[in-house]
Amino acid sequence: MLEQESQSVAETPNDDAMPPSGLDAVNQQLAAAYPELSPQLKLAAGYVLEHPMEIAFQSIRKSAAAARVTASTLVRLAKRLGFDSYEQFREVFQSAVQAGPVELSGRASDLRTLASQTDDQVFLDVGDAAFDNIGRLFTADNQSRVRDAARILLEAEKIAVVGFRDTFACAYHFAYVGRIAMPNIQLIRGQEGGLLTELAPFGENDVVVAFGFEPYCAETMRALEIARAGGVRAIVVTDTLRSPLVPGAAMTFTVANATPHFFPSILSAITLIEVLLAECVAFGPDGLVDNVARFESRMRAMGAYVSHE
Repeated sequence: MLEQESQSVAETPNDDAMPPSGLDAVNQQLAAAYPELSPQLKLAAGYVLEHPMEIAFQSIRKSAAAARVTASTLVRLAKRLGFDSYEQFREVFQSAVQAGPVELSGRASDLRTLASQTDDQVFLDVGDAAFDNIGRLFTADNQSRVRDAARILLEAEKIAVVGFRDTFACAYHFAYVGRIAMPNIQLIRGQEGGLLTELAPFGENDVVVAFGFEPYCAETMRALEIARAGGVRAIVVTDTLRSPLVPGAAMTFTVANATPHFFPSILSAITLIEVLLAECVAFGPDGLVDNVARFESRMRAMGAYVSHE
């Protein structure tokens, strides 16, 4: 039985609010309002933030049951954001995900079929999760947001990259690959108490790219606090808009990291990195391509690569 819900100030619909026009705007408004919501609306908002595909295509009753709230709670949540009805609210999600990749979904379905015909369940479940995670990244909404993020990166004088423990691999990959084209990228390591010293040179004309999944690292939070205090804009890559890394970010990407593995998957984050850097090179100045060519020439001249001939 669901707990009986009581109307509260936090649940009162905002009749004067204009509904957000896109999925990103919906998510940002939900994330901003989340701390002030009642417990039942928090359950509903949390489900909406983390299951956009389900909200797009499930009935309101099925979504409500999955979120462990009543259908009327989802209606109140939609109206709190300024929508006239839940259907109008759901249309935003349907528009955002309708361009989803059919091929990846088909491959995931094939893996499920294979799983019923073999006992190597772990191998196939990891593959299933991987295809699903990447498929959730490539939506029409994210396509435009990646372009916007690339513009922010290209306009920055300096770019700091932060990620500790499980997401250090993401930060390192972004910094290593990115510096080939954009030498103004710096990996922040924070070793031997040097976090403040490393971030001190960054200011209002700069950007910090931060990676963090639950459990969120205290060092990442501290790095963002230092950067923001200096006026640095933040691009955050995390697992949910309820993440403590989100408040104050200029742009946030939430990536799916589900996996049967014992630690969150970073596959979607690595894929997002590759997309972001590809956009920067594709739409940035010609000098970026020249940087890549010079890097390759230097590496070959120094014997960094082994020839297969």
